[in-house]
Amino acid sequence: LGNGGSTLHALRCLEEQYGDQWTSFTVLLIHSGGYSQRLPNASALGKIFTALPLGDPVLQMLELKLAMYLDFPRHMRPGVLVTCSDDIELYSTGPTDTITFDKPGFTALAHPSDVAMGTTHGVFVLDPASFSGKGGLEYGSCHRFLHKPDVQTMQQSGAVCVRGLGCPGSHGDSGTASECVYTDSVFYMDHSTARQLLGFYKQVGTLCCEIDAYGDFLQALGPGATPDYTRNTSNVSREGPGLVGVRQQLFSLLQGTPLNVIVLNNSQFYHIGTTQEYLFHFTEESKLRSELALQPVAFSIFPGTAKALGRVSIIQSVLEAGCVVGPGCVVEYSRIGPGVSVGRGSIVSGCCIDASVDIPSDCLLSSVSVRAPGGLGYVTMAFGLGDDLKRSVRSLSDLHCLQFFGASLPECLDLWSIEASEQLFSSKDTLLGLWSARIFPVCSTLSESVRMSLNMLNSVQHKSAFKLRGFQLLSVEEMLTYKDVEDMLKFRRQIYDEICLQRQKDKS
Repeated sequence: LGNGGSTLHALRCLEEQYGDQWTSFTVLLIHSGGYSQRLPNASALGKIFTALPLGDPVLQMLELKLAMYLDFPRHMRPGVLVTCSDDIELYSTGPTDTITFDKPGFTALAHPSDVAMGTTHGVFVLDPASFSGKGGLEYGSCHRFLHKPDVQTMQQSGAVCVRGLGCPGSHGDSGTASECVYTDSVFYMDHSTARQLLGFYKQVGTLCCEIDAYGDFLQALGPGATPDYTRNTSNVSREGPGLVGVRQQLFSLLQGTPLNVIVLNNSQFYHIGTTQEYLFHFTEESKLRSELALQPVAFSIFPGTAKALGRVSIIQSVLEAGCVVGPGCVVEYSRIGPGVSVGRGSIVSGCCIDASVDIPSDCLLSSVSVRAPGGLGYVTMAFGLGDDLKRSVRSLSDLHCLQFFGASLPECLDLWSIEASEQLFSSKDTLLGLWSARIFPVCSTLSESVRMSLNMLNSVQHKSAFKLRGFQLLSVEEMLTYKDVEDMLKFRRQIYDEICLQRQKDKS
């Protein structure tokens, strides 16, 4: 459905559950994370439950979101506040300033960002008459909303500002540090607008395409909105049937609805939805790390005889004496044995590693409990951080275009004695990619599944054969279908209890 379709579905659930009573509600609607193909260690449980290296015990994104938006309901008329699960908005306003959501239509928060960031986010073309660019907080109106525009479009539409001059339409020299655009994050819609969208959803019936809550709702707003975007599908991951038609219907429905903007000049928008962003903010000297006081070791057992070779992020994990963690690594919800060495810049999530092994640099290991046809089992996905899990091809002859840990997929399949065929992929459509490739073995124990996946990486690294015949193999897509969330949480609880017990022993 996309996050727009899921927003419509959630509104329908509210009405079914509460009837007319929901017209008086202030609702926080958080998109929990989708497939999370750019941060696969969050795929099974959802990005909203991403653990942060913060708190004792650790906080998750959900708790941080609730803390950030704590003051909003007091200054909000009945309606719906929509946000994603992989972004953090930090801001500072004057002592008497309040963020108020009380206007009809849509109201969105806007953050100053460099022009490059605008190409991957939503960008507001602010109305110059309603915006001065001064002060920490300012209410204005939006002439037009652009979704992931290129630099030329931003400049031509008047979205690029020169900071400090307070003029949305003014331009400095291209690429100068003073240039900025105002990008999106959270938006609110009043109840009558939410009811309008719900009426549209009921009328359409079944959605057969992905709707984007930002691109497809907000681009229809403002006096400068045009229907041109409805035919542009370049930013759509999968174009379902009827997408253009549905977009045109939404444009007709929402055209003329006001888009109010709360400009937070003294604010910062952080995105942690990719492995690169996740590692940077959690392990490097990022601004977010200092602003939230993120900890290198959060609620974990990390004895002095375990080594961290630089800045790391250890989150609710048990590390035993003698293990070594390389610089720039994140280890979460895992148990790392004494003979384990974790290479530079890797992510280890939900793993139990008790054998003496070397985990390569720049890789992701994430274990998932599954209820496969044979009962409870364990699968560990393993990828290079440069692997593109969103990329797909249409025919077996193009499989060489897919890269796994620095090698082409056919080369890897040869090393693992797996035949390249249509049956290798779990996808129901004709798209073939790493996401749907059945290459990960189901094992009877968590530690064995990690060992098998590390053997796969090792065989690719050293161009040595490692046969996977005889194993039941799953794709990441199937792992999420068969996931056993209760068993995964049980493992996390065991680690939690062990940390609490160790702390009691240390105190006594």
